Amino acid sequence: MRRILWFRRDLRTDDNPLLSLEGEVLPIFIFDPAILSGLARDDRRVTYLFEALLRLKASLRLRGLDLILFHGRPAEVFSWLLENGAFDEVCASGDYDRYARERDRDVSHLLPFRYLNDTYIFEPDEVLKNDGSPYLVFTPFYNRAKALFTPIHMKEHLPASQQLLAWESGVIHVIADQHRRTTPISLESLGFSPAPLAPYLSPSEKLVRFSPLLSCYATERDFPALGATSHLSADLRFGMISIRAVLRWLAGEKKKGTDTEPFFRELVFREFYAMLLYHFPALTAENFRYLFAGVWNGEYAEAFYEGRTGVPLVDAGIRELLETGQMHNRVRMVCASFWTKNLLLPWQEGEKFFAAHLLDYDAASNILSWQWSAGTGVDPQPYFRIFNPYTQGKKFDYEGEYIRRWIPELSGVEAKILHDESKLSRLMLSGYPPPIVEHKSSSQRALEHFKEVLY
Repeated sequence: MRRILWFRRDLRTDDNPLLSLEGEVLPIFIFDPAILSGLARDDRRVTYLFEALLRLKASLRLRGLDLILFHGRPAEVFSWLLENGAFDEVCASGDYDRYARERDRDVSHLLPFRYLNDTYIFEPDEVLKNDGSPYLVFTPFYNRAKALFTPIHMKEHLPASQQLLAWESGVIHVIADQHRRTTPISLESLGFSPAPLAPYLSPSEKLVRFSPLLSCYATERDFPALGATSHLSADLRFGMISIRAVLRWLAGEKKKGTDTEPFFRELVFREFYAMLLYHFPALTAENFRYLFAGVWNGEYAEAFYEGRTGVPLVDAGIRELLETGQMHNRVRMVCASFWTKNLLLPWQEGEKFFAAHLLDYDAASNILSWQWSAGTGVDPQPYFRIFNPYTQGKKFDYEGEYIRRWIPELSGVEAKILHDESKLSRLMLSGYPPPIVEHKSSSQRALEHFKEVLY
């Protein structure tokens, strides 16, 4: 059996089902121009991905394998591979958003396609109602997932002994416009320039750091200044650690007496959103509920994009995102609520902005979270639920530490003023703008807009 191992969201050698397959194998990764073409030339995710691929390549070589990188449309890459060699099948972990499924369907017309469940705990059709329909509310989904969960879901995939097909390594094969050539591996050959990244910390090192924080996860995870989360979202997104390895680690912590339920629940929430996007691919751009479309306002949008709305917690989150590619989850919800409710802007455009900057961008999690904030999603979230960014700041950043970390213009402002809209609005701050909207009046405007849509 000669197999092409198509690495995608599983950029590791440990506990990877691709490497548990017997026979001759050719490991590949494809830089897809359909994805790359919409990115900025200094997009940090491309640098992050490229460095992860170099680590994967080195790890594969220790196992007597190598990773061949291609740049081109996947169907064209596989056509070229079949012209230059005989293969029995392509194997890859499941990827369930709309574009990924269409891409994989095209490849499956060229070569038998074997899906391996690796990206998530459950198969997309595994956690369903008794009638076979998908859950629309998280709590019943979670209860069903817990009932179905067994040790099999965290079983480790051990490596098999394979042989590498004789292909030239250390090059990118460019398959485009029928022009076939090779160029040295570099970001520049892909049309990108290196972007600054934080020092690399392996997933195992992150788990070591997270271990003493796990017992307080439920009570401290919502406080952005504390750093009380796992910081594994990008690692899980790109598969630099398997979800099974995280579950095994979690089981070990549970044996020590630590309450692991809150963190396990968050992992299952990730499953819930992936399942929804799989069963309802139209959610990528369309509302599930209501006819809310938003009212475009370019000035509002630009102020938001630049972190200059005059609302401290919102601006702090945006500036963290622009500088690091990361944003605390509680702050993401506050920012999304402010965009969709206070500014009454289309959730799709806010989602695109996050998609352009988040290092851990995951289509299912990002899209469904934005629909939740807009009140248009599957899991019913009342349209009249609107986060107050000032009370959220007071509750989760009481001392203003997170806000001041990202907004130096506010370094001298007392926390009680940072979280008080009326007092903050009266300050004449040098270099920091007044709020572009007033919370109460903009919230009322959103409520009136939704009432018009509904009634």
